[in-house]
Amino acid sequence: MTDLLAVLRTAGRLLWRHWPVLLALYLGAILVRYGVIEVAGWVGSYSAVAGSLLLPIAILVRLVALVAMFLVLRDGMRQLRAIAPLPTDGPTRRREFFDALMVGILPFFAFYAAWGYLREDAVAYSLRALELSTGRLLTDEARGDGVGGMVTVTPLTVAIVVVAFALRWLLKRHRDRLPRWFGFIAAYLEAVWVYFAAIVISDVVGSVTAWVGSRQGMVWLSDIRSLMESVFVPLGWLWGATDWLLGEAGGIILLPIAWLTIAGVLYGQVVAPQAIDTTQLGGETGRRIRTRYGSLPARLRARLGDIWSELISRFTPIGNALVLMWRAGPVLIGGFVLLYTLLLWVQGLLEWAIPRAFGPQPLSFWFINDQLIFLIAPVLIEPVRIALVAGGYDGVIGRLRGRLAGGETDAAASGSPSPQAVTDQGSMTALTNSGSPGLDASQTVNGPDTSSATR
Repeated sequence: MTDLLAVLRTAGRLLWRHWPVLLALYLGAILVRYGVIEVAGWVGSYSAVAGSLLLPIAILVRLVALVAMFLVLRDGMRQLRAIAPLPTDGPTRRREFFDALMVGILPFFAFYAAWGYLREDAVAYSLRALELSTGRLLTDEARGDGVGGMVTVTPLTVAIVVVAFALRWLLKRHRDRLPRWFGFIAAYLEAVWVYFAAIVISDVVGSVTAWVGSRQGMVWLSDIRSLMESVFVPLGWLWGATDWLLGEAGGIILLPIAWLTIAGVLYGQVVAPQAIDTTQLGGETGRRIRTRYGSLPARLRARLGDIWSELISRFTPIGNALVLMWRAGPVLIGGFVLLYTLLLWVQGLLEWAIPRAFGPQPLSFWFINDQLIFLIAPVLIEPVRIALVAGGYDGVIGRLRGRLAGGETDAAASGSPSPQAVTDQGSMTALTNSGSPGLDASQTVNGPDTSSATR
């Protein structure tokens, strides 16, 4: 309960201090996103591929605003500031912002797609492209291949993924010799390859799912289920209730966890997991694979290592954020999920009440003002959501710092290191000295560490 109250106090303090900035960033992102989708729809009415190359910018705009909102709140997050002091100079802050943006593209796009926001942007873009294409079709004006506005899995889309990823890798490899403004190109290329990879993966998964669903075996299973439900009706009730419970519980639990994971990725890893010894993985088979890999030419192994590092580096922050929440314990995470669920209930209540507050109106009124009216609830809730997520992340850090401090106290009283302190060797050094001039730069830290987004 104490940790939960601390999360509420932190969230309230952050919201009180920064809500005007959070509101301005959110509204700015909405306006810019709308403009980008309009432009992408116009381009997409001539060329589906060209329009789809612009659509990732709309998602990137929302990510830029999200990164800015989270970083604005850092000065009020006391637990985070204790291990990652705020940068004082402009260049360091700009580098911190850009690093947080780059590391957040993959998890944000995954979250964006999983919760249907990517589909909403795609639908809005397709409708605009279709509207313009149809208008030109009726007036016999020049038109291209963008009638639908969207692209599917083709050799061209796969080539776009490969080319964008390769160019992004080259920019990262030679970034020290390139002007700073190349960072915007790198962010765009990262967004492009992730977006088109999501299109390819979703289409492939959809095709496989449709193929599996059309197999005779699935038909037999469906018939068996129907037969069993007809013989024993309560079984059908239990099956339906289980499906409903899993669907609802999954959404209620996974959504706040996803937001907390994004915050962990953007703010940087505070507690890095212990390094895993991979030399024993896979047994004899793994040893043979490693032996054959070691026999490859050094230049080829270097290039393969670069590609593997480029791929795995995007998923490492996500894994570390999940480990951070795991180590914080189920009580704190469960309390945060409860608070987030209450916030969702308040949002639903506002979405129900606000349109009704306008009373009976002619149909023309709703045709003109419906989008603005339905935007009121998200505008009111979004600053609260961001403050709550930041407060939850700060609470996670506080929980871990309290555990480490308690382990140190117990060890001092008994005259021997505690199991927790032994497990987290290096952790106390990082917690107390992160950002301090006295920290040895050559020291190996297995415990809390800060990513480039908080250094």
